[in-house]
Amino acid sequence: MEYRKVSIVIPIYNERGTIEQVLNQVRQAEVLGLEKEIILIDDNSTDGTKEFLRNLNDSSLKIIFQDTNQGKGAALHTGFATATGDIAVIQDADLEYDPAEIAKVLEPIVKSNAQVVYGSRYLNPRQALGFWHSFFNKLFTNFGNILIGQKITDLMTCYKAFSREVLDQITPRLESERFGFEPEVTAKVSRLGYKIIEVPISYQPRSKHQGKHMNFQGQIESLWALLKYTLIKK
Repeated sequence: MEYRKVSIVIPIYNERGTIEQVLNQVRQAEVLGLEKEIILIDDNSTDGTKEFLRNLNDSSLKIIFQDTNQGKGAALHTGFATATGDIAVIQDADLEYDPAEIAKVLEPIVKSNAQVVYGSRYLNPRQALGFWHSFFNKLFTNFGNILIGQKITDLMTCYKAFSREVLDQITPRLESERFGFEPEVTAKVSRLGYKIIEVPISYQPRSKHQGKHMNFQGQIESLWALLKYTLIKK
């Protein structure tokens, strides 16, 4: 298949300190010669992010404002439904992930006909992550592999890319509005029979003080979603 356009879907909630830099980096990011569609979904931010986006004078951007705070998953549902690209890739707005590496995630789809690609923080030998961060993420991913039949190393990564073939099948089926999105989408692409390809990426974790949104409640929500979409809801 010939790929012409990539949709870069960016869910945003209270990222005034980083959104401008992320947007500039996404604009500059190489995407293997594809046309670039940038979709920003503001999840009813309260820190000035919404006002910044409203004042942007750039007709090349697709900017969507959620009327209420619904969660990252809900923002991604909206972004996927809006995307017109042959490929969709997720980019967070907090600078934990480097937009310069989007091309790495796209390459297996564009050049090797992969259908689903995840960027793995744990395949990068130079990436140093905290012990507990790695312990819980790897435990969750290994448990997920047992349930979904994949052999991946980073289920909870932001960088996930889907071909149009996959996107059209999963978008109408997605339900999780918050952190349950990651295990849900992984379970559903697996149930459809797609193999998830991984590529190594870098990662700069931020603290709760810096605005990290994932917390213990989010981890519990993710675990429940993993169980729900693998063992309970087919």
